[in-house]
Amino acid sequence: MSLAVLYSRALYGLDAPLVTVEVHIGAGLPSFTIVGLPELEVRESRDRVRSALLNARFSFPSRRITVNLAPADLPKESGRFDLPIAIGILAASNQIPKDKLLNYEFAGELALSGELRPVRGVLAMTMVAKRDGRAFILPFENAFEAAIVKSASIHPARSLAEVCAHLAAVEPIPEFSAIPRTGEISYPDFSEIKGQILARRALEIAACGRHSVLMIGPPGTGKSMLAASFPGILPEMTEEEALESAAIQSLVGAFDPANWGRRPFRSPHHTASAVAMVGGGTHPRPGEISLAHCGVLFLDELPEFERAVLEALREPMENGKITISRALERVDFPARFQLLAAMNPCPCGYLGHKSGRCHCTPDQVLRYRAKLSGPFLDRIDMRIEMPSIPFEDLKQLDAGECSRSVRARIEAARALQLARQGKANAELGVKETERHCRPDGKGETLIRQAVNALNLSARAYHRVLRMARSIADIAQSRQISGEHVAEAIQYRRFEL
Repeated sequence: MSLAVLYSRALYGLDAPLVTVEVHIGAGLPSFTIVGLPELEVRESRDRVRSALLNARFSFPSRRITVNLAPADLPKESGRFDLPIAIGILAASNQIPKDKLLNYEFAGELALSGELRPVRGVLAMTMVAKRDGRAFILPFENAFEAAIVKSASIHPARSLAEVCAHLAAVEPIPEFSAIPRTGEISYPDFSEIKGQILARRALEIAACGRHSVLMIGPPGTGKSMLAASFPGILPEMTEEEALESAAIQSLVGAFDPANWGRRPFRSPHHTASAVAMVGGGTHPRPGEISLAHCGVLFLDELPEFERAVLEALREPMENGKITISRALERVDFPARFQLLAAMNPCPCGYLGHKSGRCHCTPDQVLRYRAKLSGPFLDRIDMRIEMPSIPFEDLKQLDAGECSRSVRARIEAARALQLARQGKANAELGVKETERHCRPDGKGETLIRQAVNALNLSARAYHRVLRMARSIADIAQSRQISGEHVAEAIQYRRFEL
């Protein structure tokens, strides 16, 4: 029987469901049919596969070829099925042996010359291939990405001919076990920022407990520079975090092995759409909030974003994930990002500036700030004002503390959190907050007064407690004192 069966993988969110590729060559007029809910890219593989086989000096059967991609109700997209379809045709026509096909999984796009081109989502496919106990044959350009999965059996090839030589035991492809390439991680140093002591302190607390921050100040006060230097004081990623982040980057073909273990820093332009921010498409792909998973999402010129875009961030900021629903698909992507945002105090940017350059009317200021809704602002932990610094004072200021020493304090504080509750303070639930963030008598009195005076919501009340817990952790204090609570309240006082 002229039938060959082998395995590949589809992509469904962060999952990579198994696809069985069945190739049958039978009698009849020459034809080449692909069934199993293939998208346009998969249907186009017929021409790529035919040319690749001929240019690799194999014969293309002049018979009726039927390719079935099972399960039939799972959409198949992209060119990753080129390689398994070509191998299936060669095996069904007895040009290569079939006995070893079920020991491997295959993925790769074919050039017309028979060379293999890289595909996206290799990391997710490699993880499940390893779980199912099969080796993975893939393009060489994807090898460093796949090698991140420890103990995975990877055989990278540069062409269809190399894969066939391996399956025929003529020239086996050795397993790839290289350590992923890492580059030097360089960020602007905290010591480069003069002044803005309050903002520097707030960002240290935010890095300690993964709190969100909104910086408000005129142009040139260091908001963007502080945000750019912020990843340099964050604790190093755990292996689990690094693997999750790399898997999401792989889904959009943006993973660079040199960035392995580096916290993502995403800074979308304010013209970004809601789909670009949260993800979507006919076949849902992750958006900016998921690409910033385990890292930082920086939104500069916050009021300039479309209101619908900002409102779409509300649920992910609370839940740490985003669900994208389409008529035939429902996909969950992780989105545990840390939000940093910056804005001017008014449309011209100079409200309250010493120069008196602002001529915005009160109505203009109110309309500008009203672009940010109350529910969205309520989810931001810290609001800090960044005033301009006179040039004379700027020249006299000494360099601040460097990022390395700040990061050492943050890592020590984060270690306390992981030992106490297994997660960062900002991720605590209501019951966990009441258990781990209980202040002393003076602190309890202060926060009750603040709730009444500032009209804090229940959400804001718990966020203040979590911030106070982070402040106490930086001080290596087991008890949350009144001083810790008072400082936390200051970061909620600024009204928009």
